[in-house]
Order: sequence, then structure tokens, then C-alpha cells
Amino acid sequence: MKKALLIVDVQNDFCPGGSLAIKEGNQIVPVINNLMDKVDVVIATQDWHPHDSTHFQGWPVHCVAETEGAKLNPGLNQDKIDQLTFKGTGLDDHGYSAFDATNISLPDYLREQNVGSLYIVGLATDYCVRASALDAVKLGFHTYVVTDAIAAVDLEEGDGKKALNEMYKAGCLLVEAKDV
Repeated sequence: MKKALLIVDVQNDFCPGGSLAIKEGNQIVPVINNLMDKVDVVIATQDWHPHDSTHFQGWPVHCVAETEGAKLNPGLNQDKIDQLTFKGTGLDDHGYSAFDATNISLPDYLREQNVGSLYIVGLATDYCVRASALDAVKLGFHTYVVTDAIAAVDLEEGDGKKALNEMYKAGCLLVEAKDV
């Protein structure tokens, strides 16, 4: 079985200067780039919201399809990405989980690639990383969350830590990049 790296939403709007910035959002990029050579398959997700998405009733406008904010962080080594997935593409589609992708069936793609272990990195620990990791475990993938390659929104202090605890209790293994 192969190992895959799932890069969740490392997009301009979630990095410093973006409309929904996580202050450490760009600091994880070098760690992620180093992980790409340690796996067999690299997948990246992108929030790809329509401008009038109901998702923006609860969040600032971010990652609108075809905008600069929706692009992957320019520091990310995009040449090593095997598959891009888009989520949150419908008017009422929040698209928190990578498994909500609308351009491919992510579970089918992973199975076609003979992936057994999934290493999850990206933004944000307490939202899209959390939802993706919980879905991966439910789908039977050996799921690892790389703790030094994620960053949290932390709307309330400690949300990121709570999310990590929830993922661990659900069966995710918490590792550091050096252990991949």
C-alpha cells in the first residue's frame, strides 16, 4: 500500500494577508514541501466557493473561485502535486472535508492509487483538517495528522488543541514531519 500526502487548503486567503488569514498559515509551507518527497502520492484541496455562497453567512468572503485568494500559496511546490481537488463549489456547499470534493471522488482516487496511509497537513486544524481527518478514518484509511504542518484558526482559544484531541480519539495518529 502507498502513502499519500493530503494538503488541505494552503491557499492565499488562509495565509497572512488573506481575507481569513491564519497568522502562522505560511510557516507550514516549507514543512509540507519537505514531506512531498516522502510519499507516493500528493493531493491538494482548494476551497473554491461561488461569490454568493451561503457559506459566507458565517465566514468572511474567502477563496472565491478563480480569484487570487483561492490560489494555492505560491511557496508551495505545486509541481509535485498529483491531484487537485475543489470543494465548497456549490451555493450551499460548505466543503469542510477534502472528501467533499466535487471534481473527483477522493475515496475512489485514493483506492485507485492503492493508498493505505494518508498524511494530512494544511489549514485549518480546527475546521477543514479536522473534517478531512475524521472522514479519512471513517473510510478506513490509516490516518496521520502531521502536527507541525498544520495551523488552527482558534476562534476560541484552544480550538486547535480540541480538534487534535478529537482526531486522536477517533483513531488518527498524531505525528511530526520528522516521523513521516
